[in-house]
Amino acid sequence: MKLFYLTTEIIPFANTCSLAPFSTKVPLALQGMGHDIRTIIPKYGYVSERKYILREVIRLREIPFQFNGEDITVSAKSAFIPKTRVQVYFMEDNHWFKPLTNLVYKSKNGRILSDNDIRFAFFNKGTLAILPHLFWKPDIIICNGWQSAFVPAIYHQQYASQEFYTGIKTVLIIHQLDPDYTTFSDGAFRSIGLELPSAMEDGTVNAYVAAAEFADMVMVLDTPENKLTEQVLKIPAMAAYKDKLTTISVSADENPDYQQVAADLDVSLQKLID
Repeated sequence: MKLFYLTTEIIPFANTCSLAPFSTKVPLALQGMGHDIRTIIPKYGYVSERKYILREVIRLREIPFQFNGEDITVSAKSAFIPKTRVQVYFMEDNHWFKPLTNLVYKSKNGRILSDNDIRFAFFNKGTLAILPHLFWKPDIIICNGWQSAFVPAIYHQQYASQEFYTGIKTVLIIHQLDPDYTTFSDGAFRSIGLELPSAMEDGTVNAYVAAAEFADMVMVLDTPENKLTEQVLKIPAMAAYKDKLTTISVSADENPDYQQVAADLDVSLQKLID
């Protein structure tokens, strides 16, 4: 399979939570199974281009798309996860990503950034705009966490009918349920030109409900101590999409068996294209 893997954390470029080791080791394991996998992450200002050998790619410079009702451009550089051959594209933007600290979603004083939803809405739409310029079309786009939860809606509402994009599947992986991050505003949806979700109330909506409406599959990471699947199904309006849900079991060890996680992920992804 050709897999396009969206994430906001990969070691050593960003590492604030369990998403980072997951997004470092699972793509490597999937590549080892023979899949053609490429990853994309924002280019944070603190990431050293010299240290990690980020390369200019002419075809990935100044790619146009619309955001907040304006015609803008976005660029990307290319590198690899260190000591691997897993390719990483770094989306650049001086306004949304360059000022961020290594806390990524928080300011230096530890306060959660109030515009996280709009920031990563930009990342999501820019990623889809970049895709044809890779000269490579994935079978499946893997969207990790609330940070990539806009992608299924953007894809289906704005890109699916375009010739290049036709037939791509979207999969959302749920890593956590923290409401401080998973509550999206109507302003974020308007910024990327999306219709407001039917489940939106009082100007907000749960990120995963909005994604599940359009995603082809929603994967939930369960640990023995944290049964996320049960919690996800308790989210208002989420029960309507329970047929799209599948559970991936992850051990609660300091070093989970990501090879097994990748194998389980592989089985589920294969069902989408068989």
